[in-house]
Order: sequence, then C-alpha cells, then structure tokens
Amino acid sequence: MSAIFSFCNQKGGVGKTTSVVNMAALLGKKGFKVLVIDLDPQANATSGLGIEKPAKIESTVYELLVEKSEPAALIVTTEFSNVSLIPSNPDVSSVEMELYQLERREFYLKTRLETLKSKFDFIFLDCPPSLGMISINALVASDYIVIPLQCEYYALEGLGQLINTYQLVKTNLNPQLEIGGVILTMADSRTNLTQQVIEEVRSYFKEKVFNAIIPRSVKLSEAPSFGKPAVFYDPQNRGSKGYVDVVGEFIKKYGNKKTEEIPHTVAAVEVRVESAQNPEV
Repeated sequence: MSAIFSFCNQKGGVGKTTSVVNMAALLGKKGFKVLVIDLDPQANATSGLGIEKPAKIESTVYELLVEKSEPAALIVTTEFSNVSLIPSNPDVSSVEMELYQLERREFYLKTRLETLKSKFDFIFLDCPPSLGMISINALVASDYIVIPLQCEYYALEGLGQLINTYQLVKTNLNPQLEIGGVILTMADSRTNLTQQVIEEVRSYFKEKVFNAIIPRSVKLSEAPSFGKPAVFYDPQNRGSKGYVDVVGEFIKKYGNKKTEEIPHTVAAVEVRVESAQNPEV
C-alpha cells in the first residue's frame, strides 16, 4: 500500500511544486514507484514533469474529481523512471465550486484514490496555493502533510492558518493525518533573517523539519521551462544537491523497501542545530 503525501502551503511561490517534482524524480530513480497528482489549476507540476501544453490535456484531475472517470485511465507515464502523473489544466479551477455541491465532499478524493494505493510506493498530491476544498480533500486523503516553507518572514505569517487547518482536519476528518516533514526552501545564508526563520521553524516543529535545506538557486527556477526537474536538468547545482539530501532523509523515514543509499552531499547552506528533546508537534 502506498503512503499519500500532500505538499501543502496556501502561500504561493514557496517551492511546493519544485519539491514535488524533484523528490518524485529522485525517488523514481531509486526504484520507488511514484504517482504525482497535480491538483493545481496552474498545472506547474504537469509541465515540470515534461507534459507540454497542459491547457490542451483532456484527461486531468477534473475528470478524477468531477466526471468520475476511472482513476487508472487518467494516469500518464512521464519520461522519468517510475514516475507517473495525473495531470492538471486550467479547467481544474472550477472544481472547487463543483465539489461544494457534493455530499461528503471532503472525502471525495480519498474515495477516488482507493484503487490506486496498491499500485505505487508513494502518491504525492501537489496542492493549490489555497486552503479551499481541493486542499481539504487532499489532506483528508493523505497519510502525511509536507510543508515547504520559504526562509523569509512573510512565509511565517500564514503558517498559523495552515497549522490550524491541519489540526481541524486531523480532529474532525482524518485522525491518521500526521506532519510528514517541513522543507526549508529558498534559503539565503548571507542574511540574518534566513537564520532567524530557520531557528524559529526548528524550535516549533522540532524533528519534523528536514535537516537538509534548499538554497536559492537559479537552476531550480530555470529547470521547469525545459520540462525537467532540476535534479535531471542540472544535477550538480546546489539546489539539486539539497533535494538529494532531503530525499535521503525521506527514504530513511518512509522507504518501505530496500534501496541503494543515496550518496551524501554537502548542503550548500549549513546550519548547526543543537540536539534537543523532540516531543510530538
């Protein structure tokens, strides 16, 4: 059975989709079967995995969530080993309104994914930058929420709302939902603010925060325009190496079969964190 991870943050531009496509590509390279479901009408995960002209795609998550199409029939094989995709396009923007009209609307995606769980090791849900009905459906369907968090002050402002939503879903809709990790992204080691944000996030989330930190990298921003995850577009850039380290931690925690250990790389941004007791968040 696969583990389902929602990559969720209502703030846009924090590295959510970048984390999804790069982690999926690395896990696939290591032999894990990964399904990415692009729930964002902007379809960035779709184009980032090499599916051109997503606006013209007819079989998308719209059919999954509204038209009741067979989920397996919507899966597209990507050029990246072991990585499959249910794509998105701008039509998905109408899904929010249509979900509100359904009974048990919060559980709709969970029900639709049941037939896919035995086919993959991991299912990654790339959520839209909002906490609307699509994101709620994703959290209800998931085992874990992964929070990509930009190392800037404004990224912390909406964090309380996201955690409140997580707690409400866990209490009322999905008691099994856990925080699967916090990924610190777009770090600039030259600024004191970055260090302050890192310290504050680690103080609150404790061991939930991945040790590896994703630095600012032009290559991470450039890679999607070539339809490739940065870890394939430029494996040697510091952003790609950061994701290699994140995935190494991810496999140690969630890997459910033997795999060759990912080589350790030196993260571009090094942060020394004193050992501390790690109570549950």
